[in-house]
Amino acid sequence: MRAAIVGWGRFGAALGGLLDDHGVPFCALDPLGVVPAARAARSMEELVDGATHVVLAVPVPAIGAAAAAIAPLLSPGQLVLDVGSVKVEPVAALAAALGDRQPWVGTHPLFGPTSLARAERPLRVVVCPNPRAPLAAGQARALYERLGCEVRDASPEEHDRVMARTHVLSFFVAKGLLSMGAGDEPFAPPSFQAMARTLEAVRGDAGHLFAAIQRGNPFAAEARGELVAALSAIDREVRAGADTGEDALSIPAPHEASPELSEARDQIDAVDRELVALLARRTELARRAGRSKAERGLPVRDPAREAALLDLREEWGRSAGLDPANVRALFLEIVAVSREAQRRDRG
Repeated sequence: MRAAIVGWGRFGAALGGLLDDHGVPFCALDPLGVVPAARAARSMEELVDGATHVVLAVPVPAIGAAAAAIAPLLSPGQLVLDVGSVKVEPVAALAAALGDRQPWVGTHPLFGPTSLARAERPLRVVVCPNPRAPLAAGQARALYERLGCEVRDASPEEHDRVMARTHVLSFFVAKGLLSMGAGDEPFAPPSFQAMARTLEAVRGDAGHLFAAIQRGNPFAAEARGELVAALSAIDREVRAGADTGEDALSIPAPHEASPELSEARDQIDAVDRELVALLARRTELARRAGRSKAERGLPVRDPAREAALLDLREEWGRSAGLDPANVRALFLEIVAVSREAQRRDRG
């Protein structure tokens, strides 16, 4: 397996780092970007030569032109895939440029540079199978699974409909909040924390993709219209006050109210699920630090760093009203897990 990346923007570079992390050789080419010398191809011919997967990491409007440019250079069996956040338009562009001459498939990695930098897991990818190349989806799946991703198949229309009611709306709402100056309040309650994470994603991961997400998805305008209409109706109900009654303004619960103990256990389960996800992220970050140590010839264990880390966590626990000794004991185990992960990576 060998990849070629056309385009070295933020996502192309992030994908390159993921390929590196999982030992997949690749090279990249971008006339407007600075590709690291060790990975840079000198020409398009050199880029695609020997590649099993050719990834078009270019803006959605440029996918057709990029596919047409590489088409004469490809050998039979080389797979071309895009990584656009919308799928109806890119799939049509790939079909027009490559037709039946070359296997191709549309894909959408549901992660970006910021989520990769934070080691957020799981990494998920949507693949839109190409009926003109039945084996292409399997080839794309093999690459993404090699990178530790969970893969789901969907038609381009199904993908874009789902994204219109999730991706499109989350960024639409976030853009509105940012435009009105929300997001940096010092006393934001926990109920705002999920929104704050979305705001951060808009600023970091995909702020530059906002127009493409909103304009490139054929179902986006409909979804935005439904949301605006719903918000306007709620606003009218709020302004009407007591005339409409409280029922009109209530938010339905996902299920009937549970007894206090059951509710507490449900909340504990939810918190524990978050803790497990955070532990997975921490372990991945520790592995990344371990690889950096190995490159520099440093040992896995750093007693001074570990001692300082434990002292600081103990202080954090004390400030949070927890028993500092218990917090220290917990992080001793967490550090041991991270250390073992680094040792396993070294073989």
